[in-house]
Amino acid sequence: MKFTKMSLVAALLIGSSAFALDNTKVSGDANVYYNTSDASNGTLFDKDASAADVAVNLNLTTDLLSNDLVSISAGAGYTVLTTLGLEQNLVSSVWGGAHSITGNTSSRGAHVNNASWFNEAWVAATSGKTTAKLGRMALDTPLAFTETWTAEENTFEGAVVINQDIPDTTLVGGYIGNGNGTENLAGRPAQGPVAIAAVVNQDGKFDTYGKSGAYAAGVINNSYAPLTAQAWYYDVVQVATAYWLQADLDASSLGVKGLTFGAQYSGVTAAPSGSKEDNVYAVKLGYGMKDMFAASVAYSQTNDNGSIGYAGFNTATAAGTAQSKLYTEAWWNYGYVTRTDTTAYNVTVTSPVNGMFDLGLYYTYADQAKAKGPNDLKEFTLTAGKSFGPLDLTAAYINADYGKVKDSSNTVQVYATLNF
Repeated sequence: MKFTKMSLVAALLIGSSAFALDNTKVSGDANVYYNTSDASNGTLFDKDASAADVAVNLNLTTDLLSNDLVSISAGAGYTVLTTLGLEQNLVSSVWGGAHSITGNTSSRGAHVNNASWFNEAWVAATSGKTTAKLGRMALDTPLAFTETWTAEENTFEGAVVINQDIPDTTLVGGYIGNGNGTENLAGRPAQGPVAIAAVVNQDGKFDTYGKSGAYAAGVINNSYAPLTAQAWYYDVVQVATAYWLQADLDASSLGVKGLTFGAQYSGVTAAPSGSKEDNVYAVKLGYGMKDMFAASVAYSQTNDNGSIGYAGFNTATAAGTAQSKLYTEAWWNYGYVTRTDTTAYNVTVTSPVNGMFDLGLYYTYADQAKAKGPNDLKEFTLTAGKSFGPLDLTAAYINADYGKVKDSSNTVQVYATLNF
């Protein structure tokens, strides 16, 4: 769901908990996504100003072998993305780019075909403190990750090795050969003109990541318990090299309970000789009181002379609209805080309200002083969510001001997820 953003210090492999399974486990979720916006002179809740999608995910994990030497597990995931015919009835647009389109593909109201694909199919082996995973999988690294905020989730094909023999240290090495994200590092644009939140290629098709695949290496260290530090390096062959540095400090052990600090720095350099690095740094200050509220303020700055035009973005999906792991990332309008010469601020406040529902307030301001055109962004988002056993419900209101590029807009979204 949109309001759930993945932790930077989470394990690289989503689903690695499969090693704790005794035998076979089947799980999944069914999701309904709805969006309506008055952007582009539309009217809220009007058919031509609205989008919807239904996504069903089914996952299976199983232990194949377990002895004193090695444990072997396998897993598979399958996604079905369907409009239930809503695009011919209540809405004119959809969320996911995995749909194919029949008819007039240049206008809203075209017939949208359902899509289904295996999003995961992997085998993993653990010996001692080393785990190797091979196949199709979801990933969570700072500059190449599975985006989970929309109706579809991009995944990867490759191999990853994780080692924890060094105390308080996790070493990661991996190769990504293919991806089904709408990546544009090799010139592939997002699919589907009626999709408002595309992160997966049409029909979930996998193709070469970048031009010739990519290598990644990372180290995460927690030797000083309140501090988590990580460093990552990426080589997208024949396309670009990139790195990510981050440190997050929990100041509770220093006598300031609930206070946190964070710092990030990232750079990406295009492969052609003479290319200038695009880089960004970000800092964050947070404070929270358990069961009452959590608040944070963040600041980021990109440089003004890079060759690519973006820094710190997800290299697995389209750079211009890709989500990022930056502390200042907007709630809905991705692709602004990572642009060249952009100063960005973010304020986030979340709180449970009398045990009734979870409230979230988010504000992002991206000032693009020297970017081409007046592309500033001011985004305010209010969310309210409640869980009823396996059912999660969330409503969101988003107000966005885009400077002089286009009129401000109001957006209403509803998310419903049934977990099983």
